[in-house]
Amino acid sequence: MRFLRCRLLCLGVLLLAPQFATAGDAHWQAIEHEAKGQTVWFNAWGGDAAVNHYLEWVSGEVKRDYAINLRIVHIADAADTVKRIQTEAKAGRTAGGSVDLLWVNGENFRTLKEGGLLRTGWAEQLPNWQYVDTQKPVREDFSVPVEGAESPWGSAQLTFIGRRTQTPQPPLSPQALLAYAKQYPGTVTYPRPPDFIGTALLEQLLINLTTEPDALKQPPQAGHFAQVTAPLWRYLDELHPLLWRNGRDFPPTPARMDAMLANGTLRLSLTFNPLHAQQKIATRELPDDSYSFGFQAGMLGNVHFVTIPANARASAAAQVVANFLLSPEAQLRKADPAVWGDPSVLDANKLNASQRDALLARIPADLPPVLAEPHAAWVNALEQEWLRRYGTH
Repeated sequence: MRFLRCRLLCLGVLLLAPQFATAGDAHWQAIEHEAKGQTVWFNAWGGDAAVNHYLEWVSGEVKRDYAINLRIVHIADAADTVKRIQTEAKAGRTAGGSVDLLWVNGENFRTLKEGGLLRTGWAEQLPNWQYVDTQKPVREDFSVPVEGAESPWGSAQLTFIGRRTQTPQPPLSPQALLAYAKQYPGTVTYPRPPDFIGTALLEQLLINLTTEPDALKQPPQAGHFAQVTAPLWRYLDELHPLLWRNGRDFPPTPARMDAMLANGTLRLSLTFNPLHAQQKIATRELPDDSYSFGFQAGMLGNVHFVTIPANARASAAAQVVANFLLSPEAQLRKADPAVWGDPSVLDANKLNASQRDALLARIPADLPPVLAEPHAAWVNALEQEWLRRYGTH
């Protein structure tokens, strides 16, 4: 009887468990068979050499192991690819689309999902989903339910970079940052929105400063927007005259800020990767005394994903590539600061002992708490108001 009860209990657990595929699953084997010989056009941000080199490695791996031709389309902004997908849909191109896989999150994901332009229900069926850390926000993207329409690829957090010789004690709050800018005028700035990092700083400061944080969980309301955001604009009105070029000009990209930090023009840079400083030290793009830090109360964080358009030409091969990107091998390599330094979305406790130890060794020990992203609709609203107030300087 005890044995029978155990078998019944185990059967119940299996019935309640998520139904992800396995490598030996007949359905997954059929997908891999269909994927052979397909060409995947992967649209991915191409603004970092480390990312580009990593994707070259991925291309070689999926070619060797799955006979998939992975073609990387380096883009400056995922919004441009979103517009192309929308244009194809309006033209009635329901199959044979130009994009098979897209690196995406936030506002761009919301636009595609609400437009019915994405393949859904596939992400949690990937064999390597079993390793994903589901305590991370992998089932929502900027408060928008994912519903299997995108697969997690990496986790990220807004991060400041300073230099020990210049800033031995970093500013650990918005108020401390303002005081720091007053102490060292002209040496602090941020990328010009709508650059992703620039907009992320606006979201970060809004979370820190607003008196109505619950309003950020929903789309902004026209009659309430001014009240919720008023503390942010008061703060920026005080901060901007203290910035580089008195806040009348802003660096176009975080890469430009890194260069300005390295040559001494700036005392701080910004990134959305807590391992970025280590990676750039390894490639000698930042000085050896560079280090990462964040506000004590927490820093904005999220998960970035890959998604498959509904009209993708090679959706089977795109799923195989997404599954490979989730493999412990690919995730460990990506998390290595000497390669890319992008934090993993896997749960170390779901890996074998050697993989677990390697992953834990690549997780920074002193990360600040993660603050959830506002609803995706806040992105455009904040950018438009920022441009209205400061964009003509």
